[in-house]
Amino acid sequence: MASTLRSPTGSPDNPGSQSALRRLNEQRIVETLMTGPATQAELSRSTGLSPATVSNIVKVLHEASIVATEPTTSSGRRALSVRLNSNSAIAVGIDFGRRHLRVVLSNLAYDVLAEDTVSLPLGHGADVGIAAAVDVLDSLIEDTGIDRRDIVGAGAGIPGPIDHRTGLVAQGAILPEWVGFNLLSHLEEALQLPVFVDNDANLGALSEVTWGPHGGVSNLVFVKIGSGIGAGLILNGQPFYGHVGVTGEIGHATIVEHGQVCRCGNRGCLETVASTTTMVELLSRRKEPITPDDIVRMALARDPATLRVIDDAGVAVGRALGNVANLINPEVIVLGGPLTEVGDLLLEPVRRGLVRHAVPLIGQTTTLRMSALGARAEVLGAAALVFQHADISHHP
Repeated sequence: MASTLRSPTGSPDNPGSQSALRRLNEQRIVETLMTGPATQAELSRSTGLSPATVSNIVKVLHEASIVATEPTTSSGRRALSVRLNSNSAIAVGIDFGRRHLRVVLSNLAYDVLAEDTVSLPLGHGADVGIAAAVDVLDSLIEDTGIDRRDIVGAGAGIPGPIDHRTGLVAQGAILPEWVGFNLLSHLEEALQLPVFVDNDANLGALSEVTWGPHGGVSNLVFVKIGSGIGAGLILNGQPFYGHVGVTGEIGHATIVEHGQVCRCGNRGCLETVASTTTMVELLSRRKEPITPDDIVRMALARDPATLRVIDDAGVAVGRALGNVANLINPEVIVLGGPLTEVGDLLLEPVRRGLVRHAVPLIGQTTTLRMSALGARAEVLGAAALVFQHADISHHP
């Protein structure tokens, strides 16, 4: 997989050592079993590992209670079926938003065991967000009775870019108070767990191919339309991070040449015409200030002004996505963020913009969908990030 920010405790072995290779092979077996039970012969075919290696790894995982085994038959022959003990490893997913914090606990079967969402003050600092995450996690553990020793790690996402060379939140984050902050090291110290961090749009893309209905899609774009607008990319079946980890910044594609000045310093960026912040500003001119939830409510009530604002924003997003589609030719584009409940009211203008600005064949063959995961997409992706990178087979 492409480079991603990982806990420094996640890879203690020399990458070329026998122990590192053994752990990598164990992880391959675990990841294969995440799609469902399999016989040892099927595991050998899926992973390319020899039957003897698979047998030895299954024995180790069974002794660690990571998997369960039972006799079965395959093609008329006796075989050993292997399945994950789903609650033998639990991941924490954390989504830090501009005004909210969402935390989930998930098992290996991708079941949500517990979750909670709390409000955070606008303009909160990283220390406030981390303290809230610690409190919410402690409450969830206490309420569920989960053994903290079964937690293999925590994944966390923020609405902004992270420089993968340094681990620092980069300029351009929707949380400007967090710029220059090393979320991984501070969160790991606070939680006392291995931590893996990423941009929220990247996590949204990961959630669509793990929790969502697009598991078989190799090329997918996830677009989060919120206070900012960003995209997460799955290319050739893997998350794409580029050179320093800052990718998918379509919110800063120029849409109006001499438009409003954006927070990035340029003019007429997509965010200045299509973010929920812009929609709120436009619609709040008529009466008292509103929220994104109010936009959803008014849109579903067919308020004419709200429908016009959403339509204009959708066409602008589609225009930007037309350029993205022309460049990478994705199979699926998924829209996420707080406006997912409006459905086709947003999806249709985005589709019009996409078809108008993409090469005809690309526009005709690119599937556009609204995320079925709604506001939980990013936090579920954070939990999936843990299962992709934590050393599940050797957790205490």
